[in-house]
Amino acid sequence: MHMTELSNEELEPLRQALILAGLPVDDLNQPGRRFFSFRQADAQTAFGGIEGEGADRLLRSLVVLEGQRGRGIGAAMLVALEDFAKNEGVERLHLLTDSAAAFFVAQGYQALDRSLAPMSISETAQFKSLCPASATYLSKGLI
Repeated sequence: MHMTELSNEELEPLRQALILAGLPVDDLNQPGRRFFSFRQADAQTAFGGIEGEGADRLLRSLVVLEGQRGRGIGAAMLVALEDFAKNEGVERLHLLTDSAAAFFVAQGYQALDRSLAPMSISETAQFKSLCPASATYLSKGLI
């Protein structure tokens, strides 16, 4: 799997994939977000990103394209993003999900009460307004 960082001018395919998946797109161009395109055998397969600075960061906008699902792409993308984060000095990744909690638990993430999120995570737009209060909060240590 090949991972390429997207510039702000290259976000439209990600935006469209997120809209089709019913995921938030309102803050994609805001500072502090890094999004990536994932390809296999010259085919676009997925997108994902990381938000924030410091030891705790938020996984963002993970989406495997329709027709590419069920082939392990999500797990491979997650490993690539975790490796990228480790190389950036990230100690813990966090995320919110409405529908994929079981997938992330199977990848070593732990469901936690939202009140346990560090302030750098709980103050993000994802926590404050973009994701519903019913979304599951998960976290994983990388070290």
